[in-house]
Amino acid sequence: MTEDIRPIPADFFADWKEREALSEAMIPLIGRLYREKNISLYMYGKSMFNRSVIELMKAHRFVRQIEKNELSEYETFPLITALSKMNLGPAHIDLGKLAVKYQESIEGLDLLDFLQNEVGDDLGDMSKPIPEPQDVVLYGFGRIGRLLARLLIEKTGSGDMLRLRAIVVRKGSSENDLCKRASLLRRDSVHGAFEGTIRVLEDENILVCNGNPIQVIYANSPRDVDYQKFGIDNAILIDNTGAWRDEDGLNLHLQCPGAAKVILTAPGKGSIPNIVYGINHNEITQKSKIISAASCTTNAIVPILKALQDEFGITRGHVETVHSYTNDQNLIDNYHKGSRRGRSAALNMVLTETGAAEAVAKALPGLKGKLTGNAIRVPTPNVSMAILNLQLGRETSLEEINAYVRKMSLHSALQNQIDYTVSSEAVSSDFVGSRHACIYDAGATIVNGNSVVLYCWYDNEFGYSCQVIRCLEELAGISWRMVPNK
Repeated sequence: MTEDIRPIPADFFADWKEREALSEAMIPLIGRLYREKNISLYMYGKSMFNRSVIELMKAHRFVRQIEKNELSEYETFPLITALSKMNLGPAHIDLGKLAVKYQESIEGLDLLDFLQNEVGDDLGDMSKPIPEPQDVVLYGFGRIGRLLARLLIEKTGSGDMLRLRAIVVRKGSSENDLCKRASLLRRDSVHGAFEGTIRVLEDENILVCNGNPIQVIYANSPRDVDYQKFGIDNAILIDNTGAWRDEDGLNLHLQCPGAAKVILTAPGKGSIPNIVYGINHNEITQKSKIISAASCTTNAIVPILKALQDEFGITRGHVETVHSYTNDQNLIDNYHKGSRRGRSAALNMVLTETGAAEAVAKALPGLKGKLTGNAIRVPTPNVSMAILNLQLGRETSLEEINAYVRKMSLHSALQNQIDYTVSSEAVSSDFVGSRHACIYDAGATIVNGNSVVLYCWYDNEFGYSCQVIRCLEELAGISWRMVPNK
């Protein structure tokens, strides 16, 4: 997109009001495409569904950082209007990239002809990515479990894809256990309020979230559950307790009537494949029964390491993780089986170990034995940072490496995993709610010949949960048509 395509308006306020009105008119069109046709619209990777007028306008403004020029609602609204009238099947459409591509196309090209060319032969294909809705069960309802619930409810769409059917928890000591769990889903100190409504049916142990009835099942172990009694069959179960991490333990879930496959939200042990979506998700096949979505840190560092390995080569390196505290640590000093973790999480930086450096080799075998790693837990509740100190296979420059990572974040198969920021004022709280596995901080990069130090932020809760959902879709056999394809 070339610079200065759009002139500066003579009246900023009048221009704002016109664009505000267009954004307002977009909302029902975006909603209908999502609910009726399973079409999700994006603005350079940022979801446009269920966004306010101001959020949509900010998403348009964001394009200025990428394309060096404004992309306004004047350019995108005609595309949304045209798409809403077309007989389209399920797809993920990046409206921002599509609008820029249309602007750069041959002058005078008819909009419908352009869209026909971009969608290709699949225009009007109403076939669903999967023949029947896929039942999903959450085993555990802690930090990750509740975020996964939010994402699954958000992604219900027309109800033809993933459907959260049940949550399995241990019975709490409080008489109003179900209401307490609903409250934890409804309000979150880090991620804010649940976007929607939650109704509690205590007599039936059901939470109705945005119209989705979700059965809450109380059980002390997988052996106690029969999912078929609740009309749940062939379900994919996401174990986010971390209580079982090997094949023998996780196989307990598969012995329950109604459960068919398992995803572990922690590093798997033994022969369990550790999947980092975007890197080795092709290891997931129709025969896969148990997979691990690895750890939040592994998901954060593997995509950027893969990108650098492909372009520059990596001879050796060290990964230092500056990680927010977790529930595993103590609020104040108390006994803990782990070294140093017994000290107050809210008052100390706590030096601890991480298995992320070793785990990289499971997704990127070419880096086996080349990385070391450590971690420092710090007094923040969410958003962490990975500092990558690497020796590359060739010399580079700050300009080259930043330009390369920027390109990978926008126009590659890793665009959902790697985000990119140029802000010199960015701090950790700015990345709460990021849906990327990591955010590359271009302003902090240090380059000296073939020695580089990279700083990558990551929302260790929400960003990781998004990666888990991507693994879930792959395991369910859901494949989205992408427009444009990159």
